[in-house]
Amino acid sequence: CKIALVGATGAGKTTILNMFPRFFDIRSGEITIDGHPIRRIKRNNLRQSMAIVLQDTHLFTGTVRENIRFGRLDEEVIAAAKLTAAHSFIKRLPQGYDTLLENDGANLSQGQRQLLNIARAAIADPPILLLDEATSNIDTRSEILIQKGLDQLMQGRTSLIIAHRLSTVRNADLILVLEHGKIIEQGSHQELLALKGKYYSLNQEQFE
Repeated sequence: CKIALVGATGAGKTTILNMFPRFFDIRSGEITIDGHPIRRIKRNNLRQSMAIVLQDTHLFTGTVRENIRFGRLDEEVIAAAKLTAAHSFIKRLPQGYDTLLENDGANLSQGQRQLLNIARAAIADPPILLLDEATSNIDTRSEILIQKGLDQLMQGRTSLIIAHRLSTVRNADLILVLEHGKIIEQGSHQELLALKGKYYSLNQEQFE
């Protein structure tokens, strides 16, 4: 299931996303996973079932392999990189998977750093995936590669996506349009366009 949150800056998208891993607890209402309220699930256990890909990438000093690994075997590292479209650029690096990254991956492009973050999420193999503007700082060419990697990663998982570029959420199962912290429209891409409401206006603004 792929659910997208869209809306103007300050509409409440990231606030909602942060509720799922319990970065803060809600005061009213209920969020459940498989019928279980998340407030009754220990934070560590809850977060182990999720992977989060943010628009700001963070890599540590070490090799490409070590940045993806999470204690997994080399074959799993390569499989995760192939799944998320990172393998081809890694093979072109001076030492491939053993290329040393320093200064938060300063020797890679923004798109390459994001692909490594996505591969890291893939090797964690979580049932729930949270994506917060994962392609917002990427050029169009890189976005196509990253979107391919994300599409592969989201298969068979529950995904909650925050997206500024509406082109990245057209195939979502459900799109929620937020304004001032409230859901004002919901439906598929085509259903929301047919309403000719807020989503339609946002779509027109982006594609004019």
